[in-house]
Amino acid sequence: MDILIRRAETREYEALGELTALTYLRDGLLEFGEADPYLEVLRDVATRAGQAEVLVAVDEAGQVLGGVTFAPGGTPWADIARTDETEFRMLAVAAPARGRGAGEALVRACIERARSTEGCLRLLLSTTSAMRAAHRIYERLGFVRTPERDWEPIPGLGLLTYGLEL
Repeated sequence: MDILIRRAETREYEALGELTALTYLRDGLLEFGEADPYLEVLRDVATRAGQAEVLVAVDEAGQVLGGVTFAPGGTPWADIARTDETEFRMLAVAAPARGRGAGEALVRACIERARSTEGCLRLLLSTTSAMRAAHRIYERLGFVRTPERDWEPIPGLGLLTYGLEL
Protein backbone atom coordinates (compact mmCIF):
# COMPACT_ATOMS: atom_id res chain seq x y z
CA MET A 1 0.00 0.00 0.00
CA ASP A 2 1.34 3.38 -1.01
CA ILE A 3 0.94 6.08 1.62
CA LEU A 4 1.18 9.77 0.82
CA ILE A 5 1.82 12.34 3.57
CA ARG A 6 0.74 15.90 2.86
CA ARG A 7 -1.02 18.87 4.41
CA ALA A 8 -4.65 18.20 5.20
CA GLU A 9 -7.09 19.73 2.76
CA THR A 10 -10.20 21.57 3.95
CA ARG A 11 -12.46 18.85 2.55
CA GLU A 12 -10.66 16.32 4.81
CA TYR A 13 -10.98 18.19 8.09
CA GLU A 14 -14.23 16.57 9.18
CA ALA A 15 -13.04 13.03 8.37
CA LEU A 16 -9.71 13.58 10.13
CA GLY A 17 -11.44 15.09 13.16
CA GLU A 18 -13.75 12.09 13.48
CA LEU A 19 -10.89 9.64 12.93
CA THR A 20 -8.83 11.35 15.64
CA ALA A 21 -11.72 11.49 18.12
CA LEU A 22 -12.64 7.83 17.52
CA THR A 23 -9.01 6.76 17.88
CA TYR A 24 -8.70 8.48 21.25
CA LEU A 25 -12.01 6.99 22.39
CA ARG A 26 -11.26 3.43 21.23
CA ASP A 27 -7.78 3.52 22.72
CA GLY A 28 -9.15 4.67 26.08
CA LEU A 29 -7.16 7.92 26.05
CA LEU A 30 -9.96 10.16 27.30
CA GLU A 31 -10.65 10.36 31.02
CA PHE A 32 -14.37 11.00 30.58
CA GLY A 33 -15.01 8.87 27.49
CA GLU A 34 -17.80 10.19 25.25
CA ALA A 35 -18.36 13.09 27.66
CA ASP A 36 -14.75 14.28 27.55
CA PRO A 37 -14.52 17.94 26.48
CA TYR A 38 -11.24 17.19 24.68
CA LEU A 39 -13.25 15.38 21.99
CA GLU A 40 -14.33 18.73 20.57
CA VAL A 41 -10.69 19.84 20.36
CA LEU A 42 -9.78 16.62 18.57
CA ARG A 43 -12.63 17.06 16.09
CA ASP A 44 -11.81 20.72 15.36
CA VAL A 45 -9.20 20.26 12.65
CA ALA A 46 -10.10 23.59 11.04
CA THR A 47 -8.92 25.56 14.08
CA ARG A 48 -5.71 23.53 14.34
CA ALA A 49 -4.99 23.91 10.64
CA GLY A 50 -5.36 27.67 10.96
CA GLN A 51 -2.75 27.86 13.74
CA ALA A 52 -0.46 24.87 13.10
CA GLU A 53 0.40 22.42 10.33
CA VAL A 54 -1.94 19.45 10.06
CA LEU A 55 -0.63 16.53 8.03
CA VAL A 56 -2.60 13.56 6.76
CA ALA A 57 -1.68 10.09 5.58
CA VAL A 58 -3.77 9.05 2.59
CA ASP A 59 -3.85 5.89 0.49
CA GLU A 60 -3.88 5.61 -3.33
CA ALA A 61 -7.62 6.33 -3.39
CA GLY A 62 -7.23 9.45 -1.27
CA GLN A 63 -8.79 7.89 1.84
CA VAL A 64 -7.55 9.49 5.06
CA LEU A 65 -5.68 6.88 7.08
CA GLY A 66 -4.42 9.15 9.85
CA GLY A 67 -3.12 12.54 10.77
CA VAL A 68 -0.91 14.58 13.05
CA THR A 69 -0.53 18.20 14.16
CA PHE A 70 2.95 19.73 13.83
CA ALA A 71 3.52 22.76 16.08
CA PRO A 72 6.65 24.89 16.42
CA GLY A 73 7.49 26.06 19.92
CA GLY A 74 5.88 29.31 20.97
CA THR A 75 2.80 28.74 18.80
CA PRO A 76 -0.74 28.12 20.12
CA TRP A 77 -0.64 24.30 19.62
CA ALA A 78 2.76 23.72 21.22
CA ASP A 79 2.30 22.29 24.71
CA ILE A 80 5.89 21.52 25.65
CA ALA A 81 8.14 22.80 22.85
CA ARG A 82 10.26 25.85 23.57
CA THR A 83 11.07 28.43 20.89
CA ASP A 84 14.02 26.40 19.54
CA GLU A 85 11.97 23.18 19.42
CA THR A 86 8.95 21.74 17.64
CA GLU A 87 6.49 19.08 18.66
CA PHE A 88 3.84 16.92 17.17
CA ARG A 89 0.48 16.15 18.71
CA MET A 90 -2.72 14.27 18.11
CA LEU A 91 -1.10 11.50 16.09
CA ALA A 92 -3.92 9.16 15.13
CA VAL A 93 -4.19 6.26 12.69
CA ALA A 94 -7.46 4.54 11.80
CA ALA A 95 -7.67 1.04 13.26
CA PRO A 96 -7.79 -0.71 9.83
CA ALA A 97 -4.63 1.15 8.73
CA ARG A 98 -2.54 0.27 11.78
CA GLY A 99 0.51 -1.84 11.16
CA ARG A 100 0.67 -0.69 7.53
CA GLY A 101 3.17 2.15 8.01
CA ALA A 102 0.88 5.19 8.20
CA GLY A 103 1.87 6.13 11.75
CA GLU A 104 5.57 5.79 11.07
CA ALA A 105 5.22 7.77 7.83
CA LEU A 106 3.52 10.60 9.73
CA VAL A 107 6.28 10.65 12.37
CA ARG A 108 8.97 10.63 9.66
CA ALA A 109 7.23 13.58 7.98
CA CYS A 110 7.32 15.48 11.28
CA ILE A 111 11.04 14.71 11.63
CA GLU A 112 11.69 16.02 8.12
CA ARG A 113 9.56 19.07 8.79
CA ALA A 114 11.41 19.78 12.07
CA ARG A 115 14.80 19.42 10.35
CA SER A 116 13.72 21.98 7.76
CA THR A 117 12.60 24.47 10.44
CA GLU A 118 15.32 27.07 10.86
CA GLY A 119 16.76 27.14 14.37
CA CYS A 120 14.97 23.98 15.49
CA LEU A 121 17.18 21.85 17.72
CA ARG A 122 14.73 19.18 18.91
CA LEU A 123 11.44 17.49 18.06
CA LEU A 124 9.26 16.53 21.03
CA LEU A 125 6.08 14.61 21.70
CA SER A 126 3.86 13.64 24.60
CA THR A 127 2.31 10.21 24.97
CA THR A 128 0.63 7.99 27.53
CA SER A 129 2.26 4.95 29.10
CA ALA A 130 -0.36 2.73 27.42
CA MET A 131 0.67 3.64 23.86
CA ARG A 132 3.39 1.00 23.63
CA ALA A 133 3.15 0.43 19.87
CA ALA A 134 3.72 4.15 19.30
CA HIS A 135 6.68 4.11 21.72
CA ARG A 136 8.32 1.39 19.60
CA ILE A 137 7.98 3.59 16.50
CA TYR A 138 9.44 6.60 18.31
CA GLU A 139 12.38 4.64 19.69
CA ARG A 140 13.09 2.98 16.33
CA LEU A 141 13.27 6.46 14.76
CA GLY A 142 15.75 7.72 17.37
CA PHE A 143 13.53 9.40 19.95
CA VAL A 144 14.60 9.02 23.59
CA ARG A 145 12.58 9.43 26.77
CA THR A 146 12.84 12.86 28.38
CA PRO A 147 11.36 12.18 31.83
CA GLU A 148 12.36 15.64 33.07
CA ARG A 149 9.76 17.04 30.65
CA ASP A 150 6.89 14.69 31.65
CA TRP A 151 3.76 16.63 32.61
CA GLU A 152 0.06 16.54 33.49
CA PRO A 153 -2.27 18.59 31.27
CA ILE A 154 -5.00 17.88 33.82
CA PRO A 155 -4.54 16.44 37.31
CA GLY A 156 -4.12 12.68 37.18
CA LEU A 157 -3.34 12.48 33.44
CA GLY A 158 0.40 11.91 33.39
CA LEU A 159 2.05 12.23 29.99
CA LEU A 160 5.45 10.85 29.10
CA THR A 161 7.67 12.82 26.75
CA TYR A 162 10.16 11.83 24.08
CA GLY A 163 12.64 13.97 22.20
CA LEU A 164 14.75 13.70 19.09
CA GLU A 165 17.89 15.83 18.85
CA LEU A 166 18.18 17.28 15.36
